[in-house]
Amino acid sequence: MPTHPTLLTTDRLIMRPHTRDDFLESYAMWSDPEVIRYIGGKPFTREEVWARLLRYAGHWAMLGYGYWVVRDKESGRFLGEVGFADYHREIEPSLMGTPEIGWALDPAVHGRGYATEAVRAALSWADRQWPDAETACIIAPDNLPSLRVAHKCGYRERLRTTYKGKPTIVLRRAAGVV
Repeated sequence: MPTHPTLLTTDRLIMRPHTRDDFLESYAMWSDPEVIRYIGGKPFTREEVWARLLRYAGHWAMLGYGYWVVRDKESGRFLGEVGFADYHREIEPSLMGTPEIGWALDPAVHGRGYATEAVRAALSWADRQWPDAETACIIAPDNLPSLRVAHKCGYRERLRTTYKGKPTIVLRRAAGVV
């Protein structure tokens, strides 16, 4: 049953649903070669980022979960995006029916713990929404920073596969695991 998008806060972050006003900052992030290095390897176009923002809103409207824009609580600065999705990926084994968490942050703030803080806030929300559910994430084997975030947040490798012809690690986390 769909729920209204939720505002999340942490000591340093505000996480809220996207609005049209987030487009340019989101586009700047998704067109940065460092951000997409392990996520397809090709900078996203304006059209692709606009479709991404609409997909985020659609997740909230149709599934009751989605992505949040992550901002610095003190300055309001755009830091990135974190959330859950059901992308209907063509991956084996299928992730259908399992909320898939993802995150991307502006490279200027990498290494400061923001990703871990935002992912933990999203997982705390998820644990309340789905107290008996498992969530998943997929990460490129060479993306060591994201693998560290995933492990800190309770994700464990389940298998290695390919997605769109590239090596991919599927990680899973049971609700309430830290």
